[in-house]
Amino acid sequence: MLITWRCLIAAVAAFLWIAAMRNRRIWLGWRKVGKLLCIGAIIGLHWLCLFGAVKIANVSIALAGLATMSLFTAFAEPLFTRRRIRPFEVFIGLIVVVGVCLIAGVEQAHWLGLLIALLSALFAAIFLVLNGMLMVEGADPMVMVGWEMAASAAVCLAAVPIFDPAGLPALGVRDAWDWLWIGILAIICTVFAQDLTNRLLRSLSAYDINLVSNFEPVYGIIAAALIFNEHESLKPAFYLGALTIILANFLHPLLRKRFG
Repeated sequence: MLITWRCLIAAVAAFLWIAAMRNRRIWLGWRKVGKLLCIGAIIGLHWLCLFGAVKIANVSIALAGLATMSLFTAFAEPLFTRRRIRPFEVFIGLIVVVGVCLIAGVEQAHWLGLLIALLSALFAAIFLVLNGMLMVEGADPMVMVGWEMAASAAVCLAAVPIFDPAGLPALGVRDAWDWLWIGILAIICTVFAQDLTNRLLRSLSAYDINLVSNFEPVYGIIAAALIFNEHESLKPAFYLGALTIILANFLHPLLRKRFG
């Protein structure tokens, strides 16, 4: 459960950064902190589902399911922000679903992993929309990262016995190199990456960011094929599905210009 250490180190690093900036406050009051902790819990569930999907299926299937974030965001954003649903966003999201169905059709054994990955995508859509609303209200992006990662760490810690029968001893990290990579993952790929994402939410919608994020699963699928030789167990339908997801991303700016 390295994800637990990732969240915990990220929370500590974010709070230390805030403390170093004397003009920024960590404590925002019970109501605001409560909101951030709830969002952080959703982030924790997102990561647990994502890595659970990897464990049940494989990296490629998990990342393919994650690519449905844009479809979930097309409904979640109007629901939370009370704006109207944009049909072209739903259409693009459905194209992504077609791609995912092509991918899932490769192996029936992958369906459970895919369903868990879809749940991960739903959580990702929800927490990004909620973070976007907080940024519009003027929230401090780094303070958001700190409290959200703290709650995420708590959720992941509570789930340790589910993922590993060894329980808390499974959290032990024996290799110094592991600590190095966890530190890089926590500070660079979590704290500063999430802080940047929060800042982008000031000028971009959650849908726009999640649509761009759909390319991450594609990169991950390619990396998994090269590093883990997963291409040996994937048939042409898988790659056709991945191509469909890429096509959906390129269609978005065209349809937005026409119907947005």
